[in-house]
Amino acid sequence: MAIESTPPASTPPKLLDQVRDKIRVKHYSIRTETQYVQWIRRFILFHGKRHPKEMGPAEVEAFLTHLAVKGGVSASTQNQALSALLFLYREVLGIELPWLDDVVRAKKPQRLPSVLTRAEVTSVLECMDGVYGLMARLLYGTGMRLMEVCRLRVKDVDFGQREILVREGKGAKDRVTMLPDTLVQPLQAFLVRRRRLYEEDFGKGMAEVFLPDALARKYPNAATEWAWQYVFPSGSYSVDPRSGRERRHHIDEKLLQRAMKKAVGLSGITKLATPHTLRHSFATHLLEGGYDIRTVQELLGHSDVSTTMIYTHVLNKGGRGVVSPLDR
Repeated sequence: MAIESTPPASTPPKLLDQVRDKIRVKHYSIRTETQYVQWIRRFILFHGKRHPKEMGPAEVEAFLTHLAVKGGVSASTQNQALSALLFLYREVLGIELPWLDDVVRAKKPQRLPSVLTRAEVTSVLECMDGVYGLMARLLYGTGMRLMEVCRLRVKDVDFGQREILVREGKGAKDRVTMLPDTLVQPLQAFLVRRRRLYEEDFGKGMAEVFLPDALARKYPNAATEWAWQYVFPSGSYSVDPRSGRERRHHIDEKLLQRAMKKAVGLSGITKLATPHTLRHSFATHLLEGGYDIRTVQELLGHSDVSTTMIYTHVLNKGGRGVVSPLDR
């Protein structure tokens, strides 16, 4: 008679796998997942691979100090590392440690945003054509963030109402912004070519795009429908790091950043300008045009009007329209 062997006990998941699982349960973005895992790994390696349960405030402060003094990281980077450690202890390990609340966050320096004049914006945009030119004009014409343009879906462009619905912007908030009249025809022409690429993918059985988990379960066929396709797709297929599925993702934002940098150089402008500078310029030029700051706040998707107020400090005539006594 054969004796049945006892099945081996399943090994618990490793700490970093637990971090990934918890992040996905909370529907954090893949970028947040990547950064949090990276900071937690660095924290553990910095202290000789000790388990976080064995460490306390001294180890956390030593790590953050090392980042600032030896690593020379910015205040925002140091705060991101602290947020990752807070997530580890509270959400993954289930440990409420009062001392974590007392760890002083690095103070971010208050810097004014770089803004281009209308003439400078025109010079830069004239040096950009094709898909990058269209994306840059959308950034300046709508005030969207870089990743909001990259992730734009076909269904969120309303040509009839001349509106763009920005889904899950910063803070997981939706908002509506305008679609400039001058971009209607170029965008429609671009979508005709985009539709042909979609039909080619559909014929190959490769038309599926990423959908948030809840939507993917509720509408299982939506991922292959035209309405859910990215307006600006990648030039090739890639493997989703979470699901392992091969599909066409949205365009890589680094390509637009490089195109913008090249255009700024060709235009002869000496200011440091990135795609996000076009968003700053959008807000500043609206305020210059006399639009109410609350309206600009809604278009930008700011939670607090104080965030929008920073643009009053970079207007041509100063925040309060003050005329210098020298000019009088």
